[in-house]
Amino acid sequence: MERNMFPNHSSLGCPSFPPKHQQRSNFFNKIPLNMLPTFVSQQHLIETQFNFQNAVAVLNGNLASSQDATLQPVAYVTGSPVHVSDAPMSSRGRKRLSEQSVPYNVKRHRLHSHHSETAVVNQAVLLPEERRYCFPGSVQSPLFHAHHVPDLAGCVPRIRYTLFPEPTETTLPVAKDKLSQQVLELFQACQQQTCDLHKKEVCRTQLQREIQRLFPNSRLFLVGSSLNGFGTRSSDGDLCLVVKEEPINQKTEARNILSSVQKLFSTSLSTYIERPQLIRAKVPIVRFRDKVSCVEFDLNVNSVVGIRNTFLLRTYAYMEDRVRPLVLVIKKWASFHNINDASRGTLSSYSLVLMVLHYLQTLPEPVLPSLQKIYPESFDPTMQLHHIHEAPRTIPPYTSKNGSSLGELLIGFFKYYATEFDWSNQVISVREAKAILRPDDSEWRNRFICIEEPFDRTNTARAVHEKQKFDLIRGQFLKSWHLLRNKKDLNCVLPLRAATLKK
Repeated sequence: MERNMFPNHSSLGCPSFPPKHQQRSNFFNKIPLNMLPTFVSQQHLIETQFNFQNAVAVLNGNLASSQDATLQPVAYVTGSPVHVSDAPMSSRGRKRLSEQSVPYNVKRHRLHSHHSETAVVNQAVLLPEERRYCFPGSVQSPLFHAHHVPDLAGCVPRIRYTLFPEPTETTLPVAKDKLSQQVLELFQACQQQTCDLHKKEVCRTQLQREIQRLFPNSRLFLVGSSLNGFGTRSSDGDLCLVVKEEPINQKTEARNILSSVQKLFSTSLSTYIERPQLIRAKVPIVRFRDKVSCVEFDLNVNSVVGIRNTFLLRTYAYMEDRVRPLVLVIKKWASFHNINDASRGTLSSYSLVLMVLHYLQTLPEPVLPSLQKIYPESFDPTMQLHHIHEAPRTIPPYTSKNGSSLGELLIGFFKYYATEFDWSNQVISVREAKAILRPDDSEWRNRFICIEEPFDRTNTARAVHEKQKFDLIRGQFLKSWHLLRNKKDLNCVLPLRAATLKK
């Protein structure tokens, strides 16, 4: 029987937005009876367990499924960030919970886990009952009137329902030459870890609770490199606030909503959110820094294409073991050479990922296929949000006949864009798995670089609008190809020590 790439994937997902006359009641009531609940006491103490695959995370819009971690609870309230002690209420703040009071099997699971963000989630560690979030004045939500599953404290249950499961096995390619080994070592040193993802997820969860006081039926999704498999330890967080299922006007309605969010961040939440800035781009965002996690975030409204391409890219990331190391090295290379910043007229990280995927699709013996051509029903751009997460479980395991090493693929990547790709007449298309001719319309005409967004088919490289920046980008491809071809040492195009320290 054909084995799925994501065998542990659940068919449960985020509920869709119901009709307006039902929104308040139906959105929060579709909680499966066999999923772990979260409760709010009369004093608004939220008992939490950092199991990000529980029912609350699912209904809150969480896309993540990662290895569990025991984190220190932090309360995001209208005051200073509050670190709530593990001690009982009568002695809170005096000492931490003794290690002796934590079951040994729980400690062993937490302390001896060596996996990164790519590990399989099979178990979740429940925190002691004393660990709570304190939210003075928080509004109690109907979400917390879930069916109680008794006597769970202290056990380590199997995860049965995950919105975004990891592959059963995460392997890395074997490096038989120096250049391939350098690529692999840089990837292992810099790839996003479970703790990095959990920091972002904690912030997302708390921000959603606060934003839902302004927009009760909204959901906040963590998207982009944090979840698509291509994140590094220094990756920023991308958030998509979905206020309704229908598209909204980004120039008017989205800006008005973001203005309200910015005001919330700069007033009530100013003690743990700093520098909230409304940026009026084609897709406006609020950019801010979370003082607790020290992570920079970009928050948009209803740019749901980011949710769709997160799942598409994640499927590509894990279907072939050479993809993620190659993408990470290219992102590091582009950042080192100052050509990885769309706000300064160069390439976004998303565009760079698409360039790598496109190259791997166009080799004489492809490393990757076109998922959208082979599985169009799984990556339908009109699919409702609450079904998007189901797509990866329909994709069977994939094996490429291409036996090139990481080093050979890296050199070939630079050669392809330095000498083979026709920048003047072609569009990079991951959807078609080939270079296509430029359409004759305003989106593509008079553009230096054309990279097709796989779902809405816009140009992800539209920020490159100056010939000087284009010449810089193309020149770096040519220079790096010559250096790597001759020396086969990654240090000649990307100093490894500096890249590793930056992470």
